[in-house]
Amino acid sequence: MAYADAPDPQDAAGAVLPPTRPGDGVQDVVELSDRELLEAVASGVTGRRLAEVSELELVVQWAVRQGHPRDERDPMTTPGGDGTPSVREYALPELAMARSEHTLRTRSLVGDGLDLVHRLPLTWTKVRAGQAEPWVARRVAVLSRRVPAAQVGLVDRAVARVIAGHAPSTVLETAAAKVIEADPEAHAMERERERHRRHVTLSKADELGFRHVIARVTAGDAIWVDAMVERMADILSPAHGHDHNRDELRSLAFGWLARPVDLLKLLVDHTPSADAAAPDELGPDERPVWAPDHLVETVGRLCDLSTRQLASLRGRGVVFVHVTAADLLKQSGLARVEGQGPMLLQSLSELLGHADVQLKPVIDHRLRARADAYEHPDPVKDHVWTQTGGDVFPFSPRTATRAGVDFDHSSAFVPPASGGPPGQTGPHNSGPLRRSHHRWKTHGGYRCRQAGPGRHVWQTPHGLCYLVDAEGTRRLSDSEAHLILTAPPGVDVYPA
Repeated sequence: MAYADAPDPQDAAGAVLPPTRPGDGVQDVVELSDRELLEAVASGVTGRRLAEVSELELVVQWAVRQGHPRDERDPMTTPGGDGTPSVREYALPELAMARSEHTLRTRSLVGDGLDLVHRLPLTWTKVRAGQAEPWVARRVAVLSRRVPAAQVGLVDRAVARVIAGHAPSTVLETAAAKVIEADPEAHAMERERERHRRHVTLSKADELGFRHVIARVTAGDAIWVDAMVERMADILSPAHGHDHNRDELRSLAFGWLARPVDLLKLLVDHTPSADAAAPDELGPDERPVWAPDHLVETVGRLCDLSTRQLASLRGRGVVFVHVTAADLLKQSGLARVEGQGPMLLQSLSELLGHADVQLKPVIDHRLRARADAYEHPDPVKDHVWTQTGGDVFPFSPRTATRAGVDFDHSSAFVPPASGGPPGQTGPHNSGPLRRSHHRWKTHGGYRCRQAGPGRHVWQTPHGLCYLVDAEGTRRLSDSEAHLILTAPPGVDVYPA
């Protein structure tokens, strides 16, 4: 698209290219008046909304066509709320592949579309007309999903009145209020369930190697954790305060909570001695509430622990770090940390500086160990995992851990007693799959063939084919897929 104030685009030879048109028969953007330009912007918004509506209608139609099981072993699932039809579970991955995305995102889109059509028809009418943002309507569908079909009409009527002319925040507030009004008992039960949904989770690492620690704890525990972080920040301030602001000091202090022995030593070193009697020398009526009877015994047991026992108090964690020999020798470059991503080699000390490190031998991918048994030996698992780098299902995010996948035979294992060849288990015939992906491959009619180290070709029940390799997932033409899938055993085809 050409802009009035932008320099004229040029091709490789330096010639000025003609201005890009928004569409066939549409006036050049640079020739539009201010009013016409604003009208074009408004028209573009409506066009985008209608395109998203068309997308929803397509996935809903797919769900309708896949609404009946093919046999008794064909499981059904219900992505939407009460009153929406069920869909064949094995049909959702194929739809996701056609959309070039992971199945969870497609399942969410199908559920939202079914909710809008069957549970929120008044809201859906406004959205289909291009009068409202589809993403807002989808959010309303999620908020109201737990409301029974008999009561969800209250939410639909209220939202349909405001979705076309109010800000998204107003629409969502209205929807949230009507969800409570429609089913107050379910809301009360949800609040009770929320009390038990405590957690401590880690965010994904950012491009600089930092992560967020997200915790949901009681208010009292949160206050005491905050107080300890403040105390540690005060202690660290003299040594680090010259080049760290308060938030950075608190971040450093939070890391000390993972090292209880070091933390205890630092607190003791920076706690002034008092002339008052020790807690064990006080009478029962004089002992403070923070000094229970077992405190003295606990301190004595700490003194008797060996250095290794003290180190074990911080717990154990397993992290896999991959680094090339060249980078390791020159002490610079990049390392890949499973579950976190790439980081500078110099930054590994921040990750491993307080840990006991166990070195694993380098895996030579030229050596392809094979086994006759169905189970994958650990050396084979290590080889396959480093060769593939994660789940090999099409468009699957590479966030799986080694312990969270099944090592599946790409071509079905045939027991030697039944005539199967020797050496079927090995890097030449194995791919990591999450359990749900493994089940879809085994029972859903999906075909997989390994076509080289770390390369897997997938074919859906309706014949769509995809190649998963180090470059990600891409669609194959029918001719490319035919060449790979019909190649003799042991022959790997690499289409241009």
